[in-house]
Amino acid sequence: MLKHLLLHPEISAVLARAGHHARILIADGNYPASTKKGPHAQLVSLNLMPGVVTCAQALRAVLSAIPIDAVNTMMYTADDPYALSADPPVWDEYRQVLRECDSPLGLEPIEKWKFYEAVETPDHVLTIQTADQQRYANILLSVGVRMS
Repeated sequence: MLKHLLLHPEISAVLARAGHHARILIADGNYPASTKKGPHAQLVSLNLMPGVVTCAQALRAVLSAIPIDAVNTMMYTADDPYALSADPPVWDEYRQVLRECDSPLGLEPIEKWKFYEAVETPDHVLTIQTADQQRYANILLSVGVRMS
């Protein structure tokens, strides 16, 4: 029996094969997961019903299993129908999860269209599609190095 929080066998298998700099996308329920992904990426759907599972829940599980070097969020826009004028509330949830997992990392926003480009690289190995309904909840993780 595994001791960390992550129990999903397919996600665990992908993470076990992922090396340094591999990218894991935790996508919200609105992300176009079937078309915006890297050529080697596997898609795991955890979107049971609206709001279940959330990106923050998936983040907590992933952080319990692997080291992370960077945490990128999709920067919100100020000029489209989904515009925001301040950080989305979900980003505070991510900061809380990072603190609870003793991670020194902060959120590093990437402009929306650059975020899509970052996901479409060969280093993208996994998309975890959630049913999170919050705007700009997508989060891109870069796998770190195990030090012990």
